[in-house]
Amino acid sequence: MSSEIPGTTSRVRPLPLAGILRLGRPSDIWFKPALSVVAAVAPPNLTLLAVGRLDLAVYTMAGSLCALYAHNRPYAARARVLALVVLGMVGGLAVALTAASLTANAVVLVTVGALLAALQKALCDATRIGPPGNVIFAFITSASLFAPQSPGQVPAHVALAAAAGAWSWIVGMAPGLLRPHGPERRAVAQALNAAAAFAESGEATARAGAAAAVHNAWQSLLSTGARSAARRPLERLVVRAEVAMAAPDDSEPERLRVWARALRGTGPLPRPAEPGGTADRLLGVEAELDRPRRPWRQALGPLAPLALRTALGCALAGYVSLALGVGRPYWALVTAASIYQANVTLTWRRGVQRIVGNLAGVLVFAAVAPVAHAGRFALVVCCLVLNFGAEALIGRNYWLGSVCVTPMALLISEFARYQEPGGLMADRVLDTLIGALVGFVAAIAVTNRRAGDRIEHALAAVERARGVASGVMAAEHPEPRALESARRELAAAVTDLRGAADAAAGEWWQRALPEERVLRAERAGHRTLAAAVRRQGLHISEGSRV
Repeated sequence: MSSEIPGTTSRVRPLPLAGILRLGRPSDIWFKPALSVVAAVAPPNLTLLAVGRLDLAVYTMAGSLCALYAHNRPYAARARVLALVVLGMVGGLAVALTAASLTANAVVLVTVGALLAALQKALCDATRIGPPGNVIFAFITSASLFAPQSPGQVPAHVALAAAAGAWSWIVGMAPGLLRPHGPERRAVAQALNAAAAFAESGEATARAGAAAAVHNAWQSLLSTGARSAARRPLERLVVRAEVAMAAPDDSEPERLRVWARALRGTGPLPRPAEPGGTADRLLGVEAELDRPRRPWRQALGPLAPLALRTALGCALAGYVSLALGVGRPYWALVTAASIYQANVTLTWRRGVQRIVGNLAGVLVFAAVAPVAHAGRFALVVCCLVLNFGAEALIGRNYWLGSVCVTPMALLISEFARYQEPGGLMADRVLDTLIGALVGFVAAIAVTNRRAGDRIEHALAAVERARGVASGVMAAEHPEPRALESARRELAAAVTDLRGAADAAAGEWWQRALPEERVLRAERAGHRTLAAAVRRQGLHISEGSRV
């Protein structure tokens, strides 16, 4: 997270080039989605290969790719999210196949695909489903729109996707048998490491990152449902991260990191002494559980400009592809759908990454195609290897993962029959350029004035939450439940303010932003949070440093 909004009064913000292709560190769990998608894709594809119906794999892939989702969520929450992902994927496929069976008009099909892509973008962002977001949904539904279909075939093809989706649900839940609290442990470890980084540097960027990590850790713990004996030590560790944020000069960052390392694997949980001799009642988890959640439907309103960008960009990309005579306009549509991010600057970055990754991926396809064409089994194996590579690499930079995604998509198009590689490659290159360029033009054309309004609302929310917290602390003997609830509300408001500010800072056409007000509100919010921690008694006692 950036620590501040760029201080500029210009309406046009520059689009960056530096660092767009820089590789980051791999995710701590990069191998989990990579192995999961292979485990989800292999059995259906190999079964269809054995019975001589590999052409049906395009339908089972819809369910198999659901295994890419929800790897950071605790298993209680993952079960619900994966079920919803499967339902959403199968529902989108059913709509696409029905449309394909009723009309062969390419313009109508592109229009349906664009509307579906916009709906998928809005729902994925509103529910914060997490990576890979709407891209997989758009890929499946857009490709299915152009699959030759009759109405009588639709139910069987949808049933294949549902069966593969059920298998993906099992694959996603299976690691819980070995490490049932792994996601929560990782979330708490990230909070401890982020708090340690802030305690060492004291920088505003580190503070914002630590606040977000602590907030995410609480959300991870709370999504598990009822409190358990295994969860209580994790709660205490998150409290220690909060204490370190409130009193960074009195903390020991290395001890926080030791606790974070101890959370790896399945070893015993660290059990630090309760700060200041506090008891579980000061954790305030019940207060957090009682706090009403904002329905995800309320998040759809601010996402309207992004949904409109997606609908317009995908439709125009598909129409341009049709006008130029490209045989697979859905590739242009999917490219446009994949680049849309929270603001124009991030959309620009993703567009550049998509172009570079796809062009490199086409070259990889040229090298892999002779091997894949050696036989149907070789084709399936090559797709599995590329599936693994895509998920293993995409966390380091989107373009690097696209180097594997592109040849994989090209090979999947050959499940029904082998095709001439030169034509496939030419179509892919042209559709990539069309989708990225037209999609970005649509992002510029559809301005997001609500980005600035979100900052105003977020500023007001921080001020309200600060007022409530200050009022509770002013009492001679504050009620612990009320104080904890006020502190959590303020922490969430400060985190939302930083997200709104970062999103608005990346919009291209935008009025001058209240940079100083945002920075003052953040500083004041963090000071009040620190005061609330001390008021609760979660302070550093003599001889007992964090």
